[in-house]
This record gives sequence, C-alpha cells and structure tokens, in this order.
Amino acid sequence: MESTSKNNPIGIFDSGIGGTSIWKEVHTLLPQEDTIYLSDSINAPYGQKTKEEILQLSIKNTEFLLNKNSKIIVVACNTATTNAIKYLRANYNVPFIGIEPAIKPASLQTKTNTVGILATKGTLNSELFEKTSSKINDDITIIEQVGQGLVELIENGKIHSSEMENLLHKYLQPMIDQKIDCLVLGCTHYPYLTPLIQKIVGHHIKIIDSGEAVARQTKNILSKHQLLRNDNHKSHCSFYSNKDITVLTGILNDSTNISIEKLDF
Repeated sequence: MESTSKNNPIGIFDSGIGGTSIWKEVHTLLPQEDTIYLSDSINAPYGQKTKEEILQLSIKNTEFLLNKNSKIIVVACNTATTNAIKYLRANYNVPFIGIEPAIKPASLQTKTNTVGILATKGTLNSELFEKTSSKINDDITIIEQVGQGLVELIENGKIHSSEMENLLHKYLQPMIDQKIDCLVLGCTHYPYLTPLIQKIVGHHIKIIDSGEAVARQTKNILSKHQLLRNDNHKSHCSFYSNKDITVLTGILNDSTNISIEKLDF
C-alpha cells in the first residue's frame, strides 16, 4: 500500500449499533485516526442467520467500507468474525481485525474454574468459537448461554426496560447458581448492558469483553503495515446506518466531530 494511504480511515462494521462499543475503544486509543462505522441494523441480529447469510452481509459491508477507502477493517461483530473473517481475509487486500469472545483471558482469571459466556447463537455454534474454547484447560467449565432477544431490545433503545431486566435475570441466574466468577460478553452489543448485568451478578463476578484488546490489536496491525497515522490530525468519525438513526444518535451523544447518516443500503 502507498504511504499516503495512512491518511485513509479505519473502517468498522457491525450487525447494528453494538459495535460502537468497539469504536469507542479504537477512537480512545487512536484519536488521530478518521473512522467510518457501518451499522447494518436492518439485518440485526446476525446471530439467528445462516452462515451463508452472514457471509453475504459481511461481504456487502466490507465492500461499502472499501468504497470509502478504508485502510483496515474491524469486524466489530462476534458472529460475523466467527462465520466470515476467514473468507474476507482470503479475498480482500486490506488487513482485517476480528472479534472473538474473551474466553482465554477469563480462563486465566477464574478462581472457581467456572466461566460463563453470554453470546448469540451464531457465535456459540460457530467453528471458530468451538476451536477457541476447545483450547481452554480441561479443568475449566464453560457455561454457555444464548442471549436470545437482547440485541433486538438494544437496537430498539430498550436497554433499561423491564423486558431487558427479566431476560438478563433468566439468563444469568443459572450461571450464578453454578458459581461462575467471570462472565464473558460474547457480543459487541452487550457492553451497553454492563451496569445492569453487574447489578444482577454482583461485584464478585468479573465481566470481561473484548473492546480494549481489539483496539490494541488494531493499533498493532496498523503499525506493522506502516499505516498508523502519527500526526496531530483532528479526526472525523462518520457513522452510517440503514435503519432509523435515533438510537445510534442517542448512544453517541457525548462524542464530538462526528456525522451520522441514514443509508438506503
């Protein structure tokens, strides 16, 4: 790639608004970098779709970001990473950063040897997740829970609803009963639920997500490819969504120098 391409933006996509939790970590670590975020909210959640559907949506999202001259693409969706990133890396000439549930960090931190993971069906059933979790020490029990309905509530701005609280109680109580001491959030939407989850599980259970690790890896790969922007550029962050932008606007309300646009996509 030409050296001038270091001025190109970082592209990020997710099945919806959840990947903004990753964008926030990337933007915090790399404030001088322009970013383009694509929210494919009209097709959320990806977790209920077939592998082929997830692959086709990931290709469409990738090509949108490449048409905007992205120098690297962060697949800010666990389900898209686990089902499509191998294909994307083989077929496109930019670096891709994927997201996997932080099972390994949790396995290194647990004292009860019991780790919970809350994720979508598409992530938990994927080949990549199976490969990752199979490498974990046999002494550690991993309790998997599909977070059915959580993404839809977040996408509809119902983070603090009684429906959300009821679903979380239903999903988390069995894990609490089985003495987990680490809970992995295996979907980029779920960090927006951290305060509510912490209230339910208590402070003796550590909540772990992938955001900071993904931001660090993005910086490392940009540096490796000599694509890291090292000037004092005042960055601009562009957000695109193919659904009503009210909820997206609400969660970005404290961010500066951003633009949000609704797409017919």
